Amino acid sequence: MQSASMGSMRAMFSHPRSDCIAGVVVFLVAVPLCLGIALASGVAPVSGLVAGVVGGLVVPFLSRSPLSVTGPAAGLTAVVLFETRALGTFERFLTATMIAGCLQILLGLLRTGRFAALVPQAVIKGMLAAIGIIIVWKQLPALVGGDGDVSRMVSQFAIGPALVAAASLVVLYGWSATPLARHAFLPPALMVVAASVGLAAAFTGSPSLALTPAQMVDAPLGGWSALREALPVPDTGAFADPMVWRVAVTVALVASIETLLSLQAIDGIDPLKRASPPNRELVAQGAANLASGWLGGLPVTAVIVRSGANLQAGGRERLSALVHGVLLLLAVLFAGRVLNMIPLACLAAVLVQVGLKLASPKLVLEEWRSGWTRFLPFAATIVAVLATDLLKGVVAGIALELILRMSTRSPGESSEQA
Repeated sequence: MQSASMGSMRAMFSHPRSDCIAGVVVFLVAVPLCLGIALASGVAPVSGLVAGVVGGLVVPFLSRSPLSVTGPAAGLTAVVLFETRALGTFERFLTATMIAGCLQILLGLLRTGRFAALVPQAVIKGMLAAIGIIIVWKQLPALVGGDGDVSRMVSQFAIGPALVAAASLVVLYGWSATPLARHAFLPPALMVVAASVGLAAAFTGSPSLALTPAQMVDAPLGGWSALREALPVPDTGAFADPMVWRVAVTVALVASIETLLSLQAIDGIDPLKRASPPNRELVAQGAANLASGWLGGLPVTAVIVRSGANLQAGGRERLSALVHGVLLLLAVLFAGRVLNMIPLACLAAVLVQVGLKLASPKLVLEEWRSGWTRFLPFAATIVAVLATDLLKGVVAGIALELILRMSTRSPGESSEQA
């Protein structure tokens, strides 16, 4: 056991140069995503950054996935947003996140990772599409400088944030057509942040265009002490609340499914064709969620966007994820003034792009062309998630999938199985 552990540590540090470079790139990708996902989740930006730090500092030492990167995920924004509202406070949700981490560790120890393949792909795609719709809908007010209430978008419209958002979307969707897109160390999200910071600075001299402090990121200033004061603390008294445990089960299941899907995706494009052990990954993710909830951060999963950036930047081993976590920690502690120069409209634009990727018209068309037995569970999952919540929506989609499979079996198949 000790020999295997030592071998894993040696492998982690076997490509220091390429992994350090990749870690810097992943850090640059992660900063706007951590901030934006916190914004979409309705919590303070620092909770998104802390989740990224925990994902980078905890998971690499427990996971055996060489390329996977962990952090706050778009797939959990709807869970955080709605379940925090249901529980009443984010502090109670943090308690649920800690419990969810313990449940994930248990799932890993019970070797349940292989069962993720049993969830129908149509239901998973429907779940992610519903999350994409929720993300886009919730970010519409921030695109025009609003406070998050869609019904007040028109009355709160501000031309400065709207111009920042428009410029950000142009950069995001036009980046692939520029020569700079060939350079992995210039991710489009970073370029969007840089451009929006420049625009916001240029607008300061104009009363009609200038952004207000409420339309900018609000990260704590002052190092460790300011960070401790800014971070919410879990409500330990909520451990006995059945509703908190229900939310914990939702977080554990959704985070585990998203992690295992990301793991499959990144292993599939790994040029070295390495296979990551899913049960070990569940244990690592559970430990990270336990720590993130305790420290006041968002729940985390393995995320394909940052993992893909890691691979494209030349990452070879888990050291790149560790480097990205260290850099995020340094940014939280010492770069608060820089982070506070980022307009929220820019982060909203990044999230709108993420949401539209999850709920793209192309995806809907593909599911439609796949036939009714795939499209109906896909559509039903979307409708059920939007009408109720994530867990109920997924259960509804799986139930419809099973009903359709049973109804389409021929009498010969049924009698043969009997």
